[in-house]
Amino acid sequence: MAGAVHGVADHLFRHSAGQMVATLTRVFGPQNVSLAEEVVQDALVTALQQWPLGGIPEKPAAWLFQVARNKALDQVRRHAALRGKEAELAAAFTAAPAEDVRGFAHELQDDQLRMMLMCCHPAIPSEARIALTLKTVGGFSVDEIARAFLARREAVAQRLVRAKRLIREEGIAFAMPSRAELPLRLQSLLKVLYLMFNEGYSAHAGEDLVRRDLCAEAIRLARIVADHPVAGHPAADALLALMLLQGARLPARIDAAGELMTLAEQDRSLWDREMIVEGMRRLDRSAEGDELTAYHLEAGIASCHSTARTFEQTPWDRVVELYDELMNVQPSPVVALNRAVAVAMRNGPETGIAAIEQIASAHSLRDYLPLASTLGELCLRAGQRARAAEHFRHALSLPGTGPEKRFLMRKLESALR
Repeated sequence: MAGAVHGVADHLFRHSAGQMVATLTRVFGPQNVSLAEEVVQDALVTALQQWPLGGIPEKPAAWLFQVARNKALDQVRRHAALRGKEAELAAAFTAAPAEDVRGFAHELQDDQLRMMLMCCHPAIPSEARIALTLKTVGGFSVDEIARAFLARREAVAQRLVRAKRLIREEGIAFAMPSRAELPLRLQSLLKVLYLMFNEGYSAHAGEDLVRRDLCAEAIRLARIVADHPVAGHPAADALLALMLLQGARLPARIDAAGELMTLAEQDRSLWDREMIVEGMRRLDRSAEGDELTAYHLEAGIASCHSTARTFEQTPWDRVVELYDELMNVQPSPVVALNRAVAVAMRNGPETGIAAIEQIASAHSLRDYLPLASTLGELCLRAGQRARAAEHFRHALSLPGTGPEKRFLMRKLESALR
């Protein structure tokens, strides 16, 4: 029973915490965002205390919203600065009928969008904006944010403290920015959602390679942005297309035993065709206008994989072209590594090895597990078994998930045969 309670509570907190924090921040004011988070956290603790004894409610999300409302009312009565907020708070949560929280989905989306854009105010440093949005809207823990940034937990905690202090000191409003301010805010916001999805698609730590709840939350929030009449933008559609096309492959990314399956090994019949169709539609919609972003190019690459009937039929020429464009728009060692893999698929493993060795000295990739594992794979394909084993051993010495480690062990054993 306790395991089931924790599973339901964790799922609800991931999917509902940001909604409740956003609505409470609107009522309490942005200077009290920490108080809003405290109320929501208390509601979850109450669920963990009561549900093992009385059972999980029939409508657990509605139960959680009701408890959060009651705890918020307690805070209003306790804090002199919040006096007079009772009616506003009651109205904010009365729209959610006791049996179903979907009744006020539109209001929640507006609150969450305002919350996301508030967190992405230019007065807040870039990394702090991302951390704050992940914490307050995505329901991420400090540890999860630290993994997403590959940063120390203490550093992330300090970013959050400074960001909330800036909100108070700068008097940052919980409101839609002006049309002149919106593009800059959206740029930060889209990066937040991109990081959120990537952390779910390939977790940096733990046993699970894929954390679908994070991917689903990123897609949900990206839809709010892309479909909003003011915030909607071709770049938002491109990012949503990328998420959908990549997310469609999640059911085949690990097998029934929880083991990693490479793109070449995946059972494509398991891919979510509805997500692919929506992803392609979003990609087409993102072509409106003249702007070409990294999200457009990455979504284009994902579409090449998603529409190929088999791995061998992937249009590698087109994939390499898109990576070339991506290197012009947003050059990075990671993009160069992915491009090298595409070149290897088109021209043979030796060409990929040569391309990767040119970038392997980059400081940011020195302890990057995918680089070592990719070199091992290409050396194995090229018949260079001793070198392949060396690279797989190095990859195994680096931090990674359980499925990644077991995958690398199988590869090492193959190289040593």
